[in-house]
Formats: sequence, structure tokens, C-alpha cells
Amino acid sequence: MPFSAADVKKLRDLTGAGMLDCKKALDDAGGDFERAREILKEKGFAAAAKRAERDTAEGVIQTYLHHNGRMGVLVEINCESDFVARTEDFKALAQQIALQIAGANPLYVSAEEMPNGDGDAKDLCLLSQPFIRDESRTIQDLVTETISKTGENIRVRRFARFELGR
Repeated sequence: MPFSAADVKKLRDLTGAGMLDCKKALDDAGGDFERAREILKEKGFAAAAKRAERDTAEGVIQTYLHHNGRMGVLVEINCESDFVARTEDFKALAQQIALQIAGANPLYVSAEEMPNGDGDAKDLCLLSQPFIRDESRTIQDLVTETISKTGENIRVRRFARFELGR
């Protein structure tokens, strides 16, 4: 199945991967756009795994305050450098994660934090929850995509969700 330069650009815009990586993924997928996206996603996970042990001492504390002032979120998201912490991709990730916490009310960052017998990790753990704006992706997928765009390890360190009366 042939593909055009517009397909390569569209894939780049969706994934943040480089043009050559997008072209190679489309080649490997025989022009199948969704398969190419999966190939890049797998490649992103591999790159993220390589960076997982790198120290994350920079980052941001992102806030979200609901329009009625009855609920708010604080979330600490770390990266390796203050340069990446100031990028639009990193700031957008932090904002999306704060919104996710507000809307989905996770109890833990990841399954590793859960005490035994605490139910379905998918619902309780932030990183494994489906993204509220695109349920075909998880929060971990968003983090991994941003890692592949920035080239740095990113870690959601902790969060607090406050709601009046609870």
C-alpha cells in the first residue's frame, strides 16, 4: 500500500517521532498507517525503557483548579533537565495529567504503590488509566510519547487531589 509525504507528516504530527522514523515505520508497515503508529509506539516504549533508570531531579508542580473552585489537583512531574521542564510538550503533558487526576480520581501513581488486594489496578492507578480525552491511549502512553519527543526520562512522582466535603 503506497503512502505519501503527507502521510509521513501526519504520522510525525501524531507521534512526535522524526521524519525518517515515520517513513521507515510506514515502509515496515507496508503503508498501513495504524500499524506504523504501533511500530513507533513500540519503539517509543523501548526508548523509554532505556531511559527509565536515569535520574529525574527537575520538572514542574502542575495545578488544576475546577471552574467552581470545589476541586483541585497538585501533581509533581519530573524530568532530567530544566530545559525539558520548560518545553511545551512537557508542560502539555503535566496539564493533561492534572486534568486526568481531577476527572478520573486515581488513588495511586502506579501498581507498584498499591497494597495487595486493592482491586483493579487499571481503575486505581494513574499510569494505567485510559486517558479521558482519548480512551485508546493510557496515561503511560502519554508519558512514553513525551519521553520519545524530549529524549529524557519523565516520571510522575506524586499527586494530591482535593475536593470540598470529602
